[in-house]
Amino acid sequence: MTKTSPYSNQANFSDKENSNLYKLLLTLAIAVNFSGLFLTILGPDGTLYAAIAKTMVVKNNYIEMFGNGTDWLDKPHFPFWITAISFKIFGISNWSYKLPAILFTLIGALYTWKFAMRLYADKIIANWSVLIYLTAEHIILSDNDVRAEPYLTATIIASVYHFQKAYTLKNFFQLIAGSLFAAFAIMTKGIFAIIPIAAAIGGHLLFTKDWKNIFNVRWIIAGILILIFIIPELYALYYQFDLHPEKTVFGQKGVSGLRFFFWDSQFGRFFNTGPIKGKGDPSFFLHTTLWAFLPWSLILYAAIYKRIKNGIQKKTDIEWYTITASLVTFLMFSLSKFQLPHYLNIVFPFFAIISARFITELQNIRVVRIIQYVILILLIIGVIGLHLFFKPGIMNVPVMLLMLMVILLIIFLPKLFTTSEKNLVIARSALVMVFVNFYLNGFFYPRLLTYQGGTTAATYANAQYPGYPVVQLQPRYNYPLEFYLDNELKTIPAITDTANIQKPYLLILQSEDDSLHRIPLQSFSNFPISKINAKFLNPKKRSEQLKKLNFYLVQ
Repeated sequence: MTKTSPYSNQANFSDKENSNLYKLLLTLAIAVNFSGLFLTILGPDGTLYAAIAKTMVVKNNYIEMFGNGTDWLDKPHFPFWITAISFKIFGISNWSYKLPAILFTLIGALYTWKFAMRLYADKIIANWSVLIYLTAEHIILSDNDVRAEPYLTATIIASVYHFQKAYTLKNFFQLIAGSLFAAFAIMTKGIFAIIPIAAAIGGHLLFTKDWKNIFNVRWIIAGILILIFIIPELYALYYQFDLHPEKTVFGQKGVSGLRFFFWDSQFGRFFNTGPIKGKGDPSFFLHTTLWAFLPWSLILYAAIYKRIKNGIQKKTDIEWYTITASLVTFLMFSLSKFQLPHYLNIVFPFFAIISARFITELQNIRVVRIIQYVILILLIIGVIGLHLFFKPGIMNVPVMLLMLMVILLIIFLPKLFTTSEKNLVIARSALVMVFVNFYLNGFFYPRLLTYQGGTTAATYANAQYPGYPVVQLQPRYNYPLEFYLDNELKTIPAITDTANIQKPYLLILQSEDDSLHRIPLQSFSNFPISKINAKFLNPKKRSEQLKKLNFYLVQ
C-alpha cells in the first residue's frame, strides 16, 4: 500500500481550483442514479422481486418466499428482506422498492472511494474511481431496473475493503465486518459471491508471495463467522422446503432448499446441471462490457492490459486486489452456462479503480481524448436518433433545443473550472452519461413503460373494480400485474379450472390464450419491454409486436 501519492504534482480534481468541478459532477452522478426512482418497475424480474417482498409484508411472513403463485426457490433472501423493510416503513410503491437499492449503490461508491484511498492514498484516484463507478451505464441502469446487483456490488467491495484492513492492521473488528458483508453477499446471490472476495484478497497475497498471511488462521475464523452470519438464510430455506418434502418445486417433490443453496443454484448453473439452465458464450462478457461500462470500457481494456504487463515485468509498485478480483470473476462468468449482462456489475468498483489509476498515470492524454470524444459523440447521436426514431410522444423541437443546450453545457461548462485536458476528458465523459441517462429516465422509459400491459391492467382493476379477484393462467404469469394489483390474484392451470372460483371476478387472458370469443371488458397493449427490438422501436411496425391482455368480467 502506497503511503504517499506519486500523483500529487499533477493537475487533477484534488487541486483546490478543481474541487468544485468534482463536487458538481459527483452531485449530478448521484442525481442521475436517483432519476428512475419514481418510474414504474420494469418487468419481469424487477416486478417479480417486488411482488415477493410485497407478499412478505402482506402475509407478515419474512421466512418464506412466494412467486409465480407458489413457493419460490431461486435467489436468497437478503435483497427481499431489505426491500420488505422499506415497504414496511414507507409503504408499497415504486420508489420504496428502488430506494434501498440506490442507497446500496451509494454504499458501493463510498467503499470504492475508501478502498482506492486505502490502496493508493491519493484523492485523485479515489475521486475518479467514484465518478467512473457512478456513471458506468449498467450501474445507472440497475438503479432503475432493480434486481439483486446493487446489493451484491456494495457488499462485495465492502467485504474486500474490511478483509484487506483485517490482515494489514491485524484487526479482529475488521475481520468481523468483512465476514458480515461477505455473508450479506452470499445471502444475496449464493456461495459463488465469495469468489470475487477471495480472488481479491487471495490473489494479492499469492502474487506478492505473502505466504504467512495466506495460511493465517484468521481466514478459518472468517469462514466460521460467515457460516454463523448466514444462519438466517439457511434456517429460512430449511423451514420452507426441507421440512416439507411434500411440496412440488421445479416439477418434483422432496426438493431440499439447502442443497439448492449450496449446490444447484450455483454449481448447477455453472455446469448447467441444475433445474435452472442457460446457454453460455465464452465471448459474451467481452462484448457486453463494451456497452455496460460505457463510456469507460475502452479505457478499462487498455488499463487491464497495462496492469497485467507492468505486473509481469514488475515495473511498478502494484497491488493485485483489483485485477485478480476482476479477472477471476470475469473468467468464471465467461465459462458459466448461465449469463446475463447485469452479472458484471459486481466487479465495476474494481474496474473503476483500475481505470482511474490508468488515467492518472497517463503522461499523454491525446489518444485517450480522441477515443473518448468519438464515443461521446456517438452516444449523443444515439440519444438524438432514438428520440426521433422512437417518437416518445413529446414535441421534438423543444426537446431538441433542450438537448442542444445540454450539449453546449457539456462542451463549455468544464472549462469554467479547469484547463487540464485530463480533467476535461473525465468531466465531459461523466456529463454525457448524465445526459444520456436523464434522457432515458425522463423521456424514453416513461413512454416505454406504457406498453407494460400488466401494470396498466392492474391500475384499471384497482380503480374500476376494487375488491374483485383477478384470475390468470399459470403459463402466462404476469409479474407486473401481481405487484401493482391491490385486489386478490388467483392463478389457475387452465381456463377450464374457473368453475370453483367464487363470482364475480375478473379474468385476464393474453390474446393467444383467449378462447372466450366475445368482446372483452377492456384490452391492454403488452410488450416485454426488457427485450426491446428495432421493430418495436419503429412506430410504423410497433403494432405488429404488441400482444393484447384482455379483461373479462365473470358474473
